[in-house]
Amino acid sequence: MKSENSGDRKRATRNSVYHYLYNCKDFCSRQILANELGLSLPTVYQNLAELMELGLVCATDEKLSTGGRRVEGLSIVEDARFAVGVSVSDDALRISAVDLRLNELAYKKVSMRHPDDRMIYVKRIRDELDCFINEIGIDRGRLLGVGIAFPGIVSKDGMTLEYAPTLGLRNVSLKEFSENSPYEIHIENDANCGGGAEQFAREGKENIAYLSIEEGIGGAVFTNGMPYFGDNHRSGEFGHICVEPGGLRCSCGRQGCLEAYCSSRRISTDLGIALEEFFEGIQNRNIDYYMKWESYLYHLATGINNIRMVLDCDVVLGGFMTEYLADSMPRLREYLAALNSFEHSADYVHLSRQRKHAIPMGATLHFITKFLDEL
Repeated sequence: MKSENSGDRKRATRNSVYHYLYNCKDFCSRQILANELGLSLPTVYQNLAELMELGLVCATDEKLSTGGRRVEGLSIVEDARFAVGVSVSDDALRISAVDLRLNELAYKKVSMRHPDDRMIYVKRIRDELDCFINEIGIDRGRLLGVGIAFPGIVSKDGMTLEYAPTLGLRNVSLKEFSENSPYEIHIENDANCGGGAEQFAREGKENIAYLSIEEGIGGAVFTNGMPYFGDNHRSGEFGHICVEPGGLRCSCGRQGCLEAYCSSRRISTDLGIALEEFFEGIQNRNIDYYMKWESYLYHLATGINNIRMVLDCDVVLGGFMTEYLADSMPRLREYLAALNSFEHSADYVHLSRQRKHAIPMGATLHFITKFLDEL
């Protein structure tokens, strides 16, 4: 028992050294580690030697002068491990590889329609994953796992896609993705992944509602920095808030949902043009495009205002549509100020800090956090 407790203590000490370096934003030396963690220098040296042998920590080129003596800095090896995330949509896969600090190492978008035969679909995704990993040339021995994000409600165990309107799927088993896979697989809702990436970037314990605006609209709720999934793992389904009773038909079959008015399909599918062409048209004063965008902003504001009224926290807008929203934020806030009964600044709504590739990057967080917790 003593030996086991001693081993646990040694592991805990090593973890505290690694976690301090992982979270450190400033220069860090052996003496700083000892002072901050309340450890003796010999203990710090011993644990650093173990972490360096594992390839997880290294000395940096940065040196700090202390009264004539230059002290060597320390850092984690960010690419000692990596994870891959996949965002699935009805017409494409977006694949990202990230290091331990969620820095993106590589990205690829693959056009791919969802076929009727699920086994063909699963095989195609697996083939594209293998191709991506081979292309980036990273040692598979350092791969922590692959996270797959689906645009729909995923069961608590991650084995069933209960409902995905944009894919036209309901109660689909996802076990084929994990069975006989050469790497560990984790499956999650896409908006939860995007929200997780945003919280990671914020490094805080904030309360936020994350609104993901892509081909579909989803969301995630975080309280004190932790995700709130709800009793049925369905929290944050903001896309199906009603913003126009009796309005446009949504992919879920109802009328007037936020998704029917504010997904990218409202522009690209309805008009049959690329998003870039639409916004170029607005710049060129195309009145039809301008009016459609005003309608878009009004309904988006209606959805955001409802979220604010219910949750009373900051609302963060994420997903690839945010790339086109920056110039329209003043107008969006005007609509929000007019709709809100209690406040008129609308300074609670923000664009995501992770605007590009947030969903596939966020899909990797399961493995990054697991590695940090179990080191």
